Amino acid sequence: MGGFVSDSKSLAFTIASILAEHKASDVVVMDLRGIAGWTDFFVIGTCTSSTHLRGLARFVDELLDQEKEKPLNKPVATEDESWLLQDLGDVIVHIMNRDARGFYELEKLWFKAPVFHIEAEAGRQDPSSPMTEA
Repeated sequence: MGGFVSDSKSLAFTIASILAEHKASDVVVMDLRGIAGWTDFFVIGTCTSSTHLRGLARFVDELLDQEKEKPLNKPVATEDESWLLQDLGDVIVHIMNRDARGFYELEKLWFKAPVFHIEAEAGRQDPSSPMTEA
């Protein structure tokens, strides 16, 4: 990984901070290590519109370019742009509108995973510090 991001935990929290800084709401990081064998973290954020969804995805792409991270595939959005998924391997980013977030309820589906709420004012959290649930 590039300069700022050193591991999947750092990447997840950095992406979450970027989403929060760009007005995504209800941004969370879910720690799926030991729960899902195919990824370590989900980052979930709620967008206000399809334009906002595309903008948030662009900010994530810019971070990935800066860090020389290669996604496993191109981001995939639903036809109505209510949900965009970006698979980075150890981190999966979900950007959803409020209706999709309420319908799919990923936090309830993965209820055993610790959930960490990210606020824009918190800035970039130090991923080396112990994770505490909000």
